Amino acid sequence: MQRLPERSRGVVISSRLRSNRQELKMALEQVKQIISNIKQGSIAPIYFLMGEEPYYIDGISGYIENNLLSEEEKGFNQMVLYGRDVTIEDIVSNAKRYPMMAERQVVIVKEAQELSRTIENLLSYAENPQPTTVLVICYKYKKLDARKKLSKVIKEKGVLFESAKLYENQVPDWIRRVLAGKGYTITPKASQMLTEFLGNDLSKVNNELEKLQLICKPGEEITPQVVEENIGISKDYNNFELQSAIATKDVKKAFGIVQYFGQNPKNHPLVMTIALLYSFFSKVLKYHSLSNTAEAPRVLGVSPYFLKEYQEAARNYPMKKASGIVSAIREIDMKSKGVGAANLPQSDLLKELLVKIFNN
Repeated sequence: MQRLPERSRGVVISSRLRSNRQELKMALEQVKQIISNIKQGSIAPIYFLMGEEPYYIDGISGYIENNLLSEEEKGFNQMVLYGRDVTIEDIVSNAKRYPMMAERQVVIVKEAQELSRTIENLLSYAENPQPTTVLVICYKYKKLDARKKLSKVIKEKGVLFESAKLYENQVPDWIRRVLAGKGYTITPKASQMLTEFLGNDLSKVNNELEKLQLICKPGEEITPQVVEENIGISKDYNNFELQSAIATKDVKKAFGIVQYFGQNPKNHPLVMTIALLYSFFSKVLKYHSLSNTAEAPRVLGVSPYFLKEYQEAARNYPMKKASGIVSAIREIDMKSKGVGAANLPQSDLLKELLVKIFNN
């Protein structure tokens, strides 16, 4: 097995995607670097893939599973184990086997978080890994204790990858970058619609992006109309449009959207609308506190494309009013949970919230 080059050893590869666009770009590049190293033959004896976001863990382990061995080699030299069915001793025993008529063998342990109580027992193997084995540990929703020796040894001997969950405000830029890498473009509004509908579950988002890529030709722009027609998200009746209507004080449009939400409560849960509006007005308050508005996109964590909406909202809702609206949103949130109100319909609560916003 070819040894890792010096630049690949002792590196912790992290996919912590913060609001800073440069950091997001760097995180995606780090994932690509793992795949690139494998393609070039720089293969680590251990890949420990951990963290809250399973999308990248599945992507890296899936690439290794599908590409490291030929179809003929896989029969004798590739093994997939599951954490709930094995012990650390079982994993080590399999990892210490020699490959049959192949340069290497691959052992992939899925759902390894089931072994969290005994995972440190992997230390002795990590200190002296079998050079002809590629051991892949998929440790989802958890991570190793960085203070303990196992984490430090894996950094030295192999690849320790941490995949952190994205915040929802980071997802639109993630969508744009993923599509750009495949030759597509998407409008900011369309990416925002997808984020609002799908949240920050990257696997779910990617599945929908793959559908859109089958429909659109490379080089085509994915628009709100394309999303509406093929994903089933209304381009006119969604939380994004409600936020915009409130920001611009378009009372008629806002009440029309709320009426639609009331008729389709399963597709537009109140908790999501409240969370979005709370986030929006919290950022409006931040905007009011800025001494240099040129810093607004960075401080608010929003695309410059949407900055006009926050500027308009700041003009329509001075700091005192915006603060009162945040309090009103909290009050409606409590009522939605049954505090101070008895089972009021979602539509009634949303209409009450709009009255408080526009009359504040």
